Amino acid sequence: MAEDYTRDAKIFKALCDEKRLHILELLGTGEKCACVLTDCMGIGQSSLSYHMKILCESGIVVSRQDGKWTYYRISESGSKHASRRLLELTVRNVADYE
Repeated sequence: MAEDYTRDAKIFKALCDEKRLHILELLGTGEKCACVLTDCMGIGQSSLSYHMKILCESGIVVSRQDGKWTYYRISESGSKHASRRLLELTVRNVADYE
């Protein structure tokens, strides 16, 4: 039976862009408001929204609304899943790395 790689493709798409990697690094220190991310990165709201959509669809980042503001943070379970899938796809015996 063929493996469905749709979710994997979303994960690796999220990781294949320099801006998204920068966003992940910024979120690594904790939850951030969209306004903070746009300021730190020097990008517009529409550009940030595009990148955050991809990151959230991957499951690595989650968002929450608080009034008119959107806050983003790393999903621990999504991050662990992404790491595990990379190992499963590239290493014969994943148990050696856990």
